[in-house]
Order: sequence, then C-alpha cells, then structure tokens
Amino acid sequence: MGAQLRHIRARIKSVKSTAKITRAQELIASSRVGKARDRALAAEPYAKEISKAVSALVSHHMKMNHALLNERPDTSRVAVLVLTSDRGFAGGFNHNVIKHGQALTAMLVKQGKEPTFYVVGRKGADWFRFRGREMAGSWTGMSGKPEYATAAEIGQTLIDAFDMPTRDGGVGEVHIVYTEFVTMLTQTPRVTRILPLAVEEVDEGDEGNEADEAESAHPLPKAPYEFDPSAQEVLDELLRKYVRSRVWYLMLSSAAAEHAARRTAMTAATENAHELIDKLTRESNEARQEEITTEITEIAGGAEALKQHRSNLEK
Repeated sequence: MGAQLRHIRARIKSVKSTAKITRAQELIASSRVGKARDRALAAEPYAKEISKAVSALVSHHMKMNHALLNERPDTSRVAVLVLTSDRGFAGGFNHNVIKHGQALTAMLVKQGKEPTFYVVGRKGADWFRFRGREMAGSWTGMSGKPEYATAAEIGQTLIDAFDMPTRDGGVGEVHIVYTEFVTMLTQTPRVTRILPLAVEEVDEGDEGNEADEAESAHPLPKAPYEFDPSAQEVLDELLRKYVRSRVWYLMLSSAAAEHAARRTAMTAATENAHELIDKLTRESNEARQEEITTEITEIAGGAEALKQHRSNLEK
C-alpha cells in the first residue's frame, strides 16, 4: 500500500472517531435541552407573581421608598454579571456573551463608569484570568444545571454590593449579560439591568397591554391591600426575593440556551465530519485505483520485457 493511501485511510479513521464524539455530544445535548427548557418555564410564573406583587404594593403605596428602587446619585461603579458556560463545544455561545459584555463595558467606560465583573461559568472565568482582568466574584461547575442555592447566593452578593456606597466599594447599578433561549435553533444574547428596579403603575384599562420590553417593569392595576407586617417590611422582602428569582430565571434560560447551542454546533460538526469522510473515501478510491493501474502497467511492462528477452535469446 502506498504512503498516500495509508495517509488518507488514517485520516478517515480519525474523522470517523471525531464523528462518533460529536454525535454523542449531540445526543446528550438533545436530551438535556428539553429538561433545561422545562425548568426555565417552570420558574417563570414564580418570577412573574413576585413582580406582580411588587407592582401592586408600590402602586398602592406610591410614597414608599426603598434602596433597591431608588436611582443612585453616584453610579461611578457598576456591577456586571456575565453568564457563560463551564464546557465548550457550544459554537459561538460564550463568544457572543463575552462580546456583548465587552460592548456594555465600552459603553459604561464611555459614560465615566467603572465596571465590576461577576462571572458564572468556567469559560468566562478563564477568559478574564487569561487577560489579567479582575473579577469581584466567580461561580463555576453548574452552568448546565444551575441550582437555586447558587442563584440565591449570586443574587444576595449583587444586592449586598448595591446596598453598599460606591465610595466603600459598592455599585450604583447591576447589569446581567446572558443568553436568552428563544427556540431550539435561536439563542439571543441579552443585556438587562436588574438594579435599581423600575416598577410601573397602570390603570385597570391597561391590564391587557403587553409589558414593556424591560424585564424589570411589571405593571398591575391598583387594589386595596392590608399588610402585616408593615408594607415597608413586605416590600423589602419581596424586592430581595425578586432579585434572586430574576437571577435564577436568567441562569435557567442561559442553561437551556447553552444546551441548544451545543446541540446545534454538534449537529453541524457531525454533518461536516460525514461530508469529509465521503470526500476522503473518494480520494482513497482514486488513490487505490491509481495504485492498481500502476501495478497492472508494471506487470504488463515486465511481461513484455521478459518476452523480448526470451526472443533475443532464441535469436
């Protein structure tokens, strides 16, 4: 067997092994994306109900103030939470999130604000470490299947930073960069501000209208309520639960988007591998045919030379 044919067959074997890996990754991602999507859908009503309760409370007591609702006079420091994945093989999933995070950073710096980064996912943390960029906090090992305890810890960390004055190391705003799961084929990077919260009051006639695109605004008609404990204490607890629930829901949406992106990327990789195998197989057949033709030519040439030699001897 010629060197060229051996090289082509070695490549075919290597690509087939790669195709098996990408196919396995595709099947795993397909089995996980449905579960992740269902978890995100299951968490959404909880976040919406808390949002409605907060809106109703503020609408009924418009004179109430709270640190999580008030715009800060000093926003020189801003917290940015970046949701990435722990594993690769997800196409442009992490690249797109980091790209949007960089765009947000550039905008904040242009406004004279200093971004402070909090990162979820090993890929994002490695990106920051490789470039020597400081992180105020990082969480890894659960991007594909987040737990509420971790989301609550992240939410409380962001609340604590927001409660602290900027001169003491706190922040005046909190933004989250994540990937929204839209469909199995569509995942959209998003940037949303979760602190300070913005709650709107609307009339009953506006109840059927769609909410504003900003996720922090959730209108609800006025209603008479009695509060025990006080409305201020209820508002404080609801707002903190709201922040934690938003972080939890965005992490679930990001996890579903991660699995969907990985499935899409592995499907494309498997198809490309099979196309390459077909191409290499044709090249192998052509190389083998050339070898057979060469061998036949050499045999025919040798037979003709032997015949000529015998003819010369007889003369």
